[in-house]
Amino acid sequence: MSDNSSGVPAGTKANARLSILLAMAMFVLVVDTSLMNVSIASVVDDLDTTVSGVQSAIALEALVSAAFILIGSKVGDLIGRKRAYVLGLCGYAIGASAMAVAQSLTAIIVFWALVGGLGASLLLPAMQALIHGNFEGPAQTKAYALVGAAAGLAAAVGPLLGGFITTYLSWRVAFLFEVAVIVVVLIGQGLVKDAPYTGSRQVDVVGAALSVVGMGGIVASILVWQEGGEYVGLILVVGLIGLGGLVYWLRRRKHRGEPTLIDPALFASDGFRLGISQQMLQQIALGGTMIVLPIYLQMVLEYNAMQAGLSLAPLSLSMFGMAILAEKKAGARRPSGIVRWGFAILTTGLVVLIPIVPRADSGWLLAAPLVVVGTGLGLLVSQLNNYTLAPISEERVSEAAGVNSAAGSFGLSFGLAFAGAIMLATLSLSFTNLADSSTVLSPAQQQQVADTLEHDAQVMSNTDLELLLAKQTPEVRAEILDINTTARPLALQVALGIPILAGLAGLLNSFRMARVPDPPAKDVGLTA
Repeated sequence: MSDNSSGVPAGTKANARLSILLAMAMFVLVVDTSLMNVSIASVVDDLDTTVSGVQSAIALEALVSAAFILIGSKVGDLIGRKRAYVLGLCGYAIGASAMAVAQSLTAIIVFWALVGGLGASLLLPAMQALIHGNFEGPAQTKAYALVGAAAGLAAAVGPLLGGFITTYLSWRVAFLFEVAVIVVVLIGQGLVKDAPYTGSRQVDVVGAALSVVGMGGIVASILVWQEGGEYVGLILVVGLIGLGGLVYWLRRRKHRGEPTLIDPALFASDGFRLGISQQMLQQIALGGTMIVLPIYLQMVLEYNAMQAGLSLAPLSLSMFGMAILAEKKAGARRPSGIVRWGFAILTTGLVVLIPIVPRADSGWLLAAPLVVVGTGLGLLVSQLNNYTLAPISEERVSEAAGVNSAAGSFGLSFGLAFAGAIMLATLSLSFTNLADSSTVLSPAQQQQVADTLEHDAQVMSNTDLELLLAKQTPEVRAEILDINTTARPLALQVALGIPILAGLAGLLNSFRMARVPDPPAKDVGLTA
């Protein structure tokens, strides 16, 4: 394959092959979490663990990706974006392989969440930098759109594919499929041309440490709170101090003319600041939705993985379809307008879900609002990456891609962790209040419920709860089952408030976007 002096692949066939390869890499990134979400109940049963434990592992994987992604971006600058891309894929392969043989939640946390999360921290910024460096003009826009569509496709087929394989084979086989896709991508990595980096090669160690402490501390505090751990406030304060310290440190280093982890001048672009904030809000909404709904389907309606995947299909398929349609039909429409409609439609669909949740006895009753939610997400996916990164110069694209990916990964991990934590906190409070007001449970039984939930609040199916209550009298058993039936939908409704608030914030932010002129290509020509 030949290439021109700019490093952009020559010929539409070369462009197409490279776009497909990068899209497959993005497919693996997105389908990984989709497979895990739809397999929660099966993983819990097979490993004899808890819903909150698996949910914490899912949030931790996104957290590690977010916490180390700025470092991963700099590593890509130092060792080469293509090499970082390959190492990131290998990290993901290790995590997926571990899922195929894991016998405990600890193995999932170590290999899937930690090693896989580190792989993502290398892969995401490197992949976006490679798109930026391998394509120009309309070809670049199409490459971003194809990669965005691949993310939508992964979100679409992930629940269905994972549900089918988990139900009829095993959730472990689903992750072996992921390994097979990674192997295909690695075999074709010769098509990828490295995107050279010409900036400073010095490492800002303090900035790197502060970025990990800042983003990691905030989400870690939520996970510790969810699991009933101690020092939650201290961990949160450390995270906030870390983020504040990072801002101060970067400005100080920049003022002295010293190399920084990321150049603060990136944020001089209004479009870039708005783009990454919208990316984060979109991912908070997506993360919150995609942890609450699978738990609802598997724990409340007691669906198997296949049924849960089919119930989520309206969201994922409409997201995929709208991402492609919006890219083709956007024309001269301003991105800010499309983003505004995306957040408005997304929020509307989520709000409509609230009154349906306690009344639904079938996942198909959720179909119409999920199509609305997916449509809104599809509009956002079609615009935000290109809007944020297209104006950035080659010298700063890896940093910008790292910040963009960090914002998205942080938003996803925050949405997963916070919505899950709010759900369990609401469940505990609601269950305790209902037990205290019960005329069937004795004071000792009411206290036992309160003590148990204080240390181990769990979303449980009525079937699992019946097994735990086998030694209780029929009256007590029926009363606790009734309390569980009442408390779970309320907890899920409250948890949906997290993605709704993110959607409303994105909608308000879109009006700020409209006041900012759309930046021309390569507008942010920051010098090295």
